[in-house]
Amino acid sequence: MPQDVDGRHTPSQEEQKAVFVDRGVGSPRFARPTNETVSTSNIKQDSEAKLGMPAAEGAVAAAAVADQMYGPKEDRKLVIVLVGLPARGKTFTAAKLTRYLRWLGHETKHFNVGKYRRLKHGTNQTADFFRGDNKEGVEARNEVAALAMEDMLSWMEEGGQVGICDATNSTRSRRNMLMKMAEGKCKIIFVETICNDQDVLERNIRLKVQQSPDYAEQTDFEAGVRDFKERLAYYEKVYEPVDEGSYIKMIDMVSGNGGQLQINNISGYLPGRIVFFLVNCHLTPRPILLTRHGESLDNVRGRIGGDSSLSEVGEVYSRKLASFVEKRLKSERTASIWTSTLQRTILTAQPIIGFPKIQWRALDEINAGVCDGMTYDEVKKNKPEEYEYVNSLILLLHFFPWKQGMPQDID
Repeated sequence: MPQDVDGRHTPSQEEQKAVFVDRGVGSPRFARPTNETVSTSNIKQDSEAKLGMPAAEGAVAAAAVADQMYGPKEDRKLVIVLVGLPARGKTFTAAKLTRYLRWLGHETKHFNVGKYRRLKHGTNQTADFFRGDNKEGVEARNEVAALAMEDMLSWMEEGGQVGICDATNSTRSRRNMLMKMAEGKCKIIFVETICNDQDVLERNIRLKVQQSPDYAEQTDFEAGVRDFKERLAYYEKVYEPVDEGSYIKMIDMVSGNGGQLQINNISGYLPGRIVFFLVNCHLTPRPILLTRHGESLDNVRGRIGGDSSLSEVGEVYSRKLASFVEKRLKSERTASIWTSTLQRTILTAQPIIGFPKIQWRALDEINAGVCDGMTYDEVKKNKPEEYEYVNSLILLLHFFPWKQGMPQDID
């Protein structure tokens, strides 16, 4: 393994083709070996080519602030209205969108209309309550939807920016009611989830009955499944797909085989980020494996920070990790490998083949500043005022003094 005078690994020409290190602010980049082909669905390829990967935290925060400051008042507040039949993944999608938008820096809240219904009418409603010809049931469900919308608008008046209305919202009359309530106060985007995969639906139905508070007191699981399917049949009779206003349709994306995303009248920074997220969103369970890098030369020397290559023990670990990943993820066609931009993580992942590799600056170790390269004993001797921070649990909240001339680009 070629090394420079400091004992650090110098990537060969072939290795440099497979590794791209981006230390600047901006989007991470794919780093693929030149002899490797990665196949994804057309929708994934198109979205990556046009939209790129998520921006770095600083750039996202700046864009989020700009998005809140400029434009008409109505456009600065956004309501995402979920639409779809039961067991189509609406609540799951709403929860993931909420988490993503909060990560982007937007004040976001998830309003689940089912919770409002259960609070007002109880949890023991049978399928008959959801019949389209049950006038009292329809009025009761519209009432709780209006209550949820009123609470959302009040929350927005107090500073909230993005509200997510989680319900079936399966008829035009219901959606028109919500649009009328939002008129002049906020912008509405409908997100419709459509799934035609019967295997996925059957699994979702059984999961719904198992977890929903509506069936918490149901002792006969199969009876609960039959009741839910009857409820679903009533919804199907009156269901009207979205064809009005601004909307995003997610069609058969839950199966994990690509699917389609249809958009209409979508513009602006934040709606664009939502489209990007939904294009790349995984609505089926998938593994996320976390690991430390293999032992580095600086680890052996007991030095803080640095950017050294792996020790012999670290190289053995990287090969064993590659073998484990090959066995564990052999059926995961869309998996990717994320590392920091530091050599020890890149080299740990190097033996892993068959997956795209992405380096994220955000995953880099906290910079040790003037203490970089020191041992703990040297820090204690030379920088006693820093030692207590280094040796305590509040390290994550501490910034080391910078070396002279070091760029202070704290993200």
